[in-house]
Amino acid sequence: MSKAAEIDLASVTKRYGSTVAVDAVSLKIPAGTYCCLLGPSGCGKTSTLRMIAGHESVSDGDILLGRTMVTHLPPARRGTAMMFQSYALFPHLDLIDNVAFSLRMKGVGKEARRAKALEMLQLMQMEGYATRRPAQLSGGQQQRVALARALITDPEALLLDEPLSALDPFLKIRMRAELKKLQARLGISFIHVTHSQEEAMALADLIVVMNEGRIEQAGSPREVFERPATAFVARFMGDHNVVSGRTVSADSAELLEVPNGGRFAANGMLGAAGDPADIAIRTDHVRLGPSAGAGLGFTGTVSNIEYRGASVKLSVDGAGVEDFTAIVDDISFFARPVKVGDAVPLNWDIEDAIVLGRFTK
Repeated sequence: MSKAAEIDLASVTKRYGSTVAVDAVSLKIPAGTYCCLLGPSGCGKTSTLRMIAGHESVSDGDILLGRTMVTHLPPARRGTAMMFQSYALFPHLDLIDNVAFSLRMKGVGKEARRAKALEMLQLMQMEGYATRRPAQLSGGQQQRVALARALITDPEALLLDEPLSALDPFLKIRMRAELKKLQARLGISFIHVTHSQEEAMALADLIVVMNEGRIEQAGSPREVFERPATAFVARFMGDHNVVSGRTVSADSAELLEVPNGGRFAANGMLGAAGDPADIAIRTDHVRLGPSAGAGLGFTGTVSNIEYRGASVKLSVDGAGVEDFTAIVDDISFFARPVKVGDAVPLNWDIEDAIVLGRFTK
């Protein structure tokens, strides 16, 4: 395969008329990285991927692949290959001709392109199906063929637009492992668009969380999970409670005050008194029981209970704090079970209450 190259987006913007789909995004993706662009529908992740591929024009900014400025190059001259969400296989062609199609368009001779296509099918463990047509394959097999077709051009980066979305849950998990192994074997960058937090966590070296056309946070899965940068990231990743209020000072300590007057301590600088602020508390670090320190817990009413086998999810409402989640292990819960409507005290440690940044336009 080709040598991997760094991908550099410099203030890249995409406009559709008066709508800004991607807003001055800057991002460096190191060579050989598995990068997931993660976010809800309409956040700009697919537009970003398509601009890297050359399937969408760039309104402002530049894209570099290695030392080459590719901003205005056609897709075939960028050194990238894209695998589409629908796989886009040709139904009338067998697998060898599907995989070899791009080489045929480049004028490569029949024997050479078919030999290369068979090599790619062997890489995907699909050589035994070479004479079949796409309709005779399962969804996972079609995905492998689409990957082989994308990789036959020896790209420096492979771009994947929600490649697992059409697969059933069990096959998704298996294909995640295969994608990760394939990327490690090839050594090139994979840039993978997804709206699934679990998928991004399982695959990525670098997670890029997008919202409203901008990057809210880019970092390793552990960094994004344990230290979300903003309230949006904390909520979207689903592993933190977000408590919003205003900064107050009490006995020379910084606290967050919520609308009902309750106060919460935080691990970090909240800002000037009276400023709006957000803190995040890990859901799996919340415990049942009274707080050992001021501002490190509250008492609320249980609104929902979900048994999950090894753990139990509690939803608790308190004054100024709604739908607060505690994930407790099953042994702790059933030692002192509670029911919907019960008043329960919750507590956590100061290091589990982190101050979040704020994105201002």
